[in-house]
Amino acid sequence: CIPHIWLRDETKPGEERSALTPSACQELLNSGFRISVESSTSRIFHDSEFTEVGCELVPPGSWATDAPEDAFILGIKELPRESLPLKHRHIFFGHCYQGQEGWKNFLSRFAAGKGQLLDVECLTDADGNRVAAFGFMAGFCGAALGVDTWCQQRLRVNTPLTDIKPFPNEDELLGHLKARMASIPRTQGILPFPRMHIIGSLGRSVQGATALARACGLPEENIIRWDPQDFAKGGPFPAILESEILVNCDYLSPSTPQLVTTDHLLGSTERKLSVIVDVSGQASSPKNPLPFCNKVTTLSRPSERVIQPGPKGG
Repeated sequence: CIPHIWLRDETKPGEERSALTPSACQELLNSGFRISVESSTSRIFHDSEFTEVGCELVPPGSWATDAPEDAFILGIKELPRESLPLKHRHIFFGHCYQGQEGWKNFLSRFAAGKGQLLDVECLTDADGNRVAAFGFMAGFCGAALGVDTWCQQRLRVNTPLTDIKPFPNEDELLGHLKARMASIPRTQGILPFPRMHIIGSLGRSVQGATALARACGLPEENIIRWDPQDFAKGGPFPAILESEILVNCDYLSPSTPQLVTTDHLLGSTERKLSVIVDVSGQASSPKNPLPFCNKVTTLSRPSERVIQPGPKGG
């Protein structure tokens, strides 16, 4: 039986990423796979780049009606919320195993259609190591958005960052961030840099956030990294309030403590923390270590005010 991968068109607004690149498709085709690619007007790669390497082009959204039952339906973000039973094997980010909102209805669709979910976050090898290496860019991009938001707070007070657009490459993203930081008024002639507190198991997401901080020019003493041993005794942690940006990359587990709470933020008269980036992204989970981060942000509205500005302007 020839393994068949069906790359679906992403339906989430603003999503331009692709779970497969044309070069990866070429490798898979050379290894004996069959690949169907749904046409897309939003994907970062043009349809022609897939057909040129030998992929079959099919209409957007046709996986539900035209894909053979033995095909693997591959995507990145969640499926549209509907009641359609799911009969295929799906590979994507399910966001349903930490008690997130709507998880029961979502998984019931697989039960109804006798399909399977191969959740990207839960795919592991024989030794229990995760095999999908998406975390580096999650940390990198999350930290980038944190720096951009921090700049926005200082350049356009009380005007939230809106309508995030993808950058064509890393150099343009870094150029944008460096220019924003350089335009912030200096204190006694010194260019201000934020302190970035990065929390996680020092895996790919933490490495990505650290790489972004360094690429932006943050001094090493402004980059604070904690692994689980640093927060094993339980929180919340006053030390986190001493940095302007918090980047939470810790994979949620039963032992994850509350990192920061609303009372914690409101009770501090010396708080510097003004931006919280939740790369872990468990907004609707009852185990959320950042309980006030309970809304899912979007590209059009990438940040939410969780409390009113504090003494440091955050």
